[in-house]
Amino acid sequence: MKEFPIPVVSATDLLGPGTQVEDETLDYMPMPKDMHTYRPPVLPEPEELLGLDQARAALHKVITLLEMAGTQGVYGHIPLGVMAPKDFELLNRVLGEGEASAIVHALEGNLEVRVQESVFAGVWRLMTYRDGVLVDDAIEVAPVPALFAETAKQDVWDAVPVWQGALPPNVQNAPMLIEEIIDQVNTWRHGQVPHVVNLTLLPMTPEDIGFLDHHLGTGRVLMLSRGYGNCRISNTRLPNCWRVVYYNSMDKVILNTVEVVDMPEVAMAAPEDLRDSHERLREVMAWLEPA
Repeated sequence: MKEFPIPVVSATDLLGPGTQVEDETLDYMPMPKDMHTYRPPVLPEPEELLGLDQARAALHKVITLLEMAGTQGVYGHIPLGVMAPKDFELLNRVLGEGEASAIVHALEGNLEVRVQESVFAGVWRLMTYRDGVLVDDAIEVAPVPALFAETAKQDVWDAVPVWQGALPPNVQNAPMLIEEIIDQVNTWRHGQVPHVVNLTLLPMTPEDIGFLDHHLGTGRVLMLSRGYGNCRISNTRLPNCWRVVYYNSMDKVILNTVEVVDMPEVAMAAPEDLRDSHERLREVMAWLEPA
């Protein structure tokens, strides 16, 4: 009998520590690292709050609206008007800054609304500026400010632009996608599930993306949600059509979509969020009331 030509090696020799060569060329996509969590506002001592009745009255109105929003689906708007500086300071400290913000440009070129969600989900601060000067200040309690949908409706084109002539270089799949999106826009109705076109999974060139955005148009609502990573939401010039782009913590696009829906879900506070905000703000007011 001839000797077996392959030496016998035990499994422990093959699988023991240091026996495997690591491939150092693997390049994993970095995962988002920043995730927004609720942090209670840092409040002054009760004795420092004497006389700040305007701020506390506004916060009580917010509590009332949060209760109605969470139980009845009824939303509301609170004009702040003129307040003493210390009242505004208290209001700003209690509300804080949450994970979502937005800019809505008015039809007038020198007017814009800066929107900031508070640390209480569903409680929004809307500050209107003209030529950089604050001219209006209000709080809105709602899943998302009504201004977003109102502006998106105003932005709708009378007719979608039609490309004439040969397609630009490297534009390959965008024309077919535009036809699909327009067809979905024409048939979508309120209450239906969103139609989502995931551009990340499709063979799209940079020129395709540019061609697509040119035909969808860019509206005046731009929202940034800083939850798990970043999400940028903007309306197009088609009805009920939004661009929703997700970034990781390195500002690299990880998901690029077009959503046909009245309002993307990622932009809105859920009913349970509104109920949580109601309870949290009540706890804050329990601290403020003895003053």
